[in-house]
Amino acid sequence: MRVAARLLPRDRDRAATAPEPAPPAPVGGRDTYSGGVPGWLLRALVLAAVHAAASVSLAKVAVFRPTDTTVLTSVTFAVLIGIAAGWAAVDGWLRRPGRGRTWLVAAVLTAVLAGFLDVAGRALLVDQTGVSALGDALTSGAAFVALLVLLPAGLGLFVGGRLTPPDGAGTRSADTAGDTRAHTGTDTGAEGAGSAGPAGSARAQPKDGPSG
Repeated sequence: MRVAARLLPRDRDRAATAPEPAPPAPVGGRDTYSGGVPGWLLRALVLAAVHAAASVSLAKVAVFRPTDTTVLTSVTFAVLIGIAAGWAAVDGWLRRPGRGRTWLVAAVLTAVLAGFLDVAGRALLVDQTGVSALGDALTSGAAFVALLVLLPAGLGLFVGGRLTPPDGAGTRSADTAGDTRAHTGTDTGAEGAGSAGPAGSARAQPKDGPSG
């Protein structure tokens, strides 16, 4: 019983002073600056709105000023490509975790959302496009939009990944994961010591009996 009295308070103190587990490493594609919104969702919403606005604008110009579409189309494509490539390059430069998967999901979702927004915008602002246009918008049109996002994003990730990252970029998630493993190991050790205490006291009790 004296051995148990020596072990148990120490185990209780060790368990009480064990640090709290650190929060898990950030999930790939989750942006801290977007208020916890998943990165793929943020990119998809922004890019879908931009692509739909560009498509509706080109359609409106083609109806009212068909001779001005060539230059405007080239400029529009350059802007769309630049947005995806620049945003992805920033992700690569900052070493955001899961950036490749983030842009893959964002490209697919952008294609679908842009198809719906394009048809709705044409119906309201251009030529009263009907629901029958959704078939083309969600098949060939969506495939084109997905490639128009994914290919520049891949190039941007490649270029951004070759740039020297700012101080601390890409290391926060690794440090957080390491702290989580360290704290988990500490808590496991404390629990193991606590479980060993009563066992040790049980083994020590027969030795104290005869001496008393």
